[in-house]
Amino acid sequence: MKASASGTDGKAPRNGLKDLMGRECAGVALLGAFYVLIFVVFSLLSPYFLQSRNLMSIGLNMSVIGLMAIAGTPLIVAGALDLSVAAVAGLSGVVVSLLYSMGINIWAASAIAIAVAVALGGLNGVLVTRLRLNPLIVTLGTMSIYTGAALVLTGGLSKPLIVPGFNWLGSGRLAGIPVPLLLMALLAIATWWVMSKTRFGREIYASGGNPDASRIMGIHVGRVQLVLYLISAAVGAFAGIVLAAMLGAAAPNAAGSQLLTVIAAIILGGTSLYGGRGSVWGTVLAVLILGTLNNGLTLLDISSFWQEITRGVVLILAVTFDQLRVRNAE
Repeated sequence: MKASASGTDGKAPRNGLKDLMGRECAGVALLGAFYVLIFVVFSLLSPYFLQSRNLMSIGLNMSVIGLMAIAGTPLIVAGALDLSVAAVAGLSGVVVSLLYSMGINIWAASAIAIAVAVALGGLNGVLVTRLRLNPLIVTLGTMSIYTGAALVLTGGLSKPLIVPGFNWLGSGRLAGIPVPLLLMALLAIATWWVMSKTRFGREIYASGGNPDASRIMGIHVGRVQLVLYLISAAVGAFAGIVLAAMLGAAAPNAAGSQLLTVIAAIILGGTSLYGGRGSVWGTVLAVLILGTLNNGLTLLDISSFWQEITRGVVLILAVTFDQLRVRNAE
């Protein structure tokens, strides 16, 4: 759905956003139905699937991916893309471990790592919004740079990071719920509120739906995208820190292998690669679907090689459905 220039007061049209939200709700409902279906199937096929420990494991294993996917959703809705987020996550964990080994307080080290990540996100944003470079090429290039930097700093080896209070961030529980899962839920709620209840949220949809009309209305499309690049990098760094706390070590490639799953979750959740359409709750459901599929296939003793094939098929199907949605909307 494309945003229309119905005025020049600098506000994105509210009615168009309401119509879009209605369509997004229908898409989320379909995803929910599909999730219930695979949940029931795996429950019948494996006696271990419904065990509380296994269900918590699904949420815990997908929480880091969920953090990155949730932050990436508004960026793609706004018509941009960040393929470097997983590399930023890996580099941030490495920065924390190196600073801590130098005697810096673990929380101060984490704050510094997030600040570094924001600067890296700003670099992505400037290259895309100011120099008008293709976001796919830019973030693919910076992904390689950030991954290489993490490997250079560690020599390609994992760095132990055992700090009880810090490790609680990745393995602790509140009311029986894993802390990383609660953090993902809080981020999802905050992102939903911004995208659906604020002027900035309307500008996000308008920037991706029709950037030319948005500029006529006074919306600074480049500024919107730049802010979202900064947020994506900050959340990516936080996800990397949570992952390091969870593993008890900073591994330079720990998050890099999850990039495909992050993008697949965003697209499967209904966010269009063309911008202007997307739902954070669709992304959350897609993350749970992918996590449940991975967990269920593992319980059924399906080879990890076939699981990799499954992830690729899911990504292709998600892009195909995105194309069909765009054609239907047109």
